[in-house]
Amino acid sequence: MAQKPSIPKGTRDFTPSEVIKRNYIFDIVKKHFQTFGFQPIETPSFENSDTLMGKYGDEGDRLIFKILNSGDYLSKVDDVTYSSKNSGALTPKISEKALRYDLTVPFARYVVMHQNEIDFPFKRYQIQPVWRADRPQKGRFREFYQCDADVVGSDSLLQEIELVQLYDAVFTELKLEGVNIKLNNRKILSGIAEVIGAQHLLIDFTVALDKLDKIGEEGVKKEMAERGLTPEAIAKVEPLFSLSGSNLDQLQALKELLKDSETGSKGVEELTFIVSTIEEMGLQSANLSIDVTLARGLNYYTGAIFEVAAPKGVKMGSIGGGGRYDDLTGIFGLKDVSGVGISFGLDRIYLVLEELGLFPESIDRSLQVLCLNFGDKEALAALKLVSALRKKGVKADVYPSKAKIQKQFKYANNRNVPYVILIGEKELEENSFVVKHMESGDQQTYALDAVGDFVAGL
Repeated sequence: MAQKPSIPKGTRDFTPSEVIKRNYIFDIVKKHFQTFGFQPIETPSFENSDTLMGKYGDEGDRLIFKILNSGDYLSKVDDVTYSSKNSGALTPKISEKALRYDLTVPFARYVVMHQNEIDFPFKRYQIQPVWRADRPQKGRFREFYQCDADVVGSDSLLQEIELVQLYDAVFTELKLEGVNIKLNNRKILSGIAEVIGAQHLLIDFTVALDKLDKIGEEGVKKEMAERGLTPEAIAKVEPLFSLSGSNLDQLQALKELLKDSETGSKGVEELTFIVSTIEEMGLQSANLSIDVTLARGLNYYTGAIFEVAAPKGVKMGSIGGGGRYDDLTGIFGLKDVSGVGISFGLDRIYLVLEELGLFPESIDRSLQVLCLNFGDKEALAALKLVSALRKKGVKADVYPSKAKIQKQFKYANNRNVPYVILIGEKELEENSFVVKHMESGDQQTYALDAVGDFVAGL
């Protein structure tokens, strides 16, 4: 007996219904990307390893899928390296390419390679799959799509404000009300590390702090201690866990806490401008909140940091995130090009919409009309009618064979088809067709040359 096929963990097949629902999200996100003036690009699914490695921190590097070189890739490995069983030394000799981990680093590479063709500031959007060797769990997959919008070539904080508005516009149209757009600034985190005397442990400090939602205050303190922070430094961090009041109240408290840090004070100033401007303009359905524990463990963020949480009551990780990176292109030789961008977590947004029942009721309706097949002559007449319906934009089809009528009706039911058309011997003689409304059972007869009358009532 042949072995039953399977797919790798963390990947999925998508049914027609799932693809339609995913495209519904894609289309709304893409529409708003374009409305906000972003242009589309695409990059290869895999990059040279040196393009990706070292750009995401140690944790990110471990999650990058490496691609083995073609041919006899082991023949070029010397005996000493091979026998050492040191993966760090062996991997560069047998793998020169890797699947992209996100869309931001490939975008930075794209900007550097095409800098003479780009008009700055350059606003781009990109919707493509990425791959991460992560542990699969609810809402977390090894292959998933990212939807990114980035602006490079401008350090204006108006870009951050626009990106918050973009999030709000997309989630409003998706009817996903009450999402929480959390905001922080890496300069604030750097300032905190400075005032607690842990500048040399900034990455360790931020990685631990970013896990507050997952492991709680005591867990964060324990991890900070394990990462080398002194008890005195950890004690100075404690006020961050209990910041309260409005966004501007929290920023005022941070201003006082960071008054002796030039970098931290600059971060507070930037956030205050963003928050006060957005509060003056207002949002349609999203909430905006300061979250000073938000760190996002990526090395390249230098300014504002975004993370979007699903509405209360929905157990789901972040459904979006991003931030400001002042010199990301510098890693590829193009210095002093500031950028800021956000990403939509397509797969998680899908799960949230599904859980809350927010997809349109008719979204699964891939076929509006099915013509039954009563025989060769009748099928030819049905095919002509279907062609006329398709020209008018109606999703229509003919059942391909003269099967039992009960079987054809069952097919229509399974496809959620609202209208079934019958053209039998009598209808051929009278140049007519009968339309049955599947939900009500009502039937109505139309002349074959009056297709428009039927379409007008759809």
